Amino acid sequence: MEIIIQNQNTKAVIKTKGAELSSLQKDGKNYIWEVNPDFWNKTSPILFPIVGALKNGEYQFKDTIYQLPRHGFARDFEFEVVESTENSVVFSLKSSAETLKVYPFYFELKISYVLENNTLIVKYDIINHSSEEMYYSIGAHPAFAIDGNFEEYSLILDEEKDLETYQLNQDLFSGETEIIKLKGKNLPLDYHLFENDALVFKNFATKSLTLAKNNEPLMKVEFPEFPYLGIWTKKNAPFICIEPWLGIADNATASGNLTEKEGIQMLEPNAIKSVFWSVELF
Repeated sequence: MEIIIQNQNTKAVIKTKGAELSSLQKDGKNYIWEVNPDFWNKTSPILFPIVGALKNGEYQFKDTIYQLPRHGFARDFEFEVVESTENSVVFSLKSSAETLKVYPFYFELKISYVLENNTLIVKYDIINHSSEEMYYSIGAHPAFAIDGNFEEYSLILDEEKDLETYQLNQDLFSGETEIIKLKGKNLPLDYHLFENDALVFKNFATKSLTLAKNNEPLMKVEFPEFPYLGIWTKKNAPFICIEPWLGIADNATASGNLTEKEGIQMLEPNAIKSVFWSVELF
């Protein structure tokens, strides 16, 4: 099922499966890519309760080994619509017998979408209903449409500072890094940047990115509360993903213990963690 929210100029379509944003339009133009399974079959999956891949596809909590696929399971579940207005909607996913087999915590994940003028605000509320500390990660993975020549596009940052990206090897961090040179505040897009998977940044000082075509701004993505960022596409694919994360993939040397995982978040019993990101359309 799809839920539509809208205001005078802007419209968003969100699927109940995965609470996944499938369309974001302003004046009839869609800023989210149209799915082509030859490249990818998603538009904006929610990454929970992990971001990225686990070493050997598994983790240990206390004395038990659990398996989870890359980016977790939230994207594969039907969410319940718990609130809805003309310009907003709130989805909910709760722990179940099925999730407890692979993730031993009682949780609720709420995803809120609100349209304010030309801006879509996406809020995550992670609620720990367990009687013990809960460990989790969460992240966004929106794919924004590229129309025409990929190399006409660039990302504009807050400041002029070269970027250090952390290298992935077979979905795990290798320990190697690479410096990416900017042109002023601009990162010109080129498919060669993504030959070894996503660009991944840790403790990212920049808290917004503007996607521009021929230096003309199209949209601005803000993520003030997320310390990690991924940028990703596939060769010749007509999209660019801008991905704010609370958490990252395992290192090749990871112990496998969930409580020791780099970037893992901890939530006290009965506590709530709320974070948001937004995209403004120009």
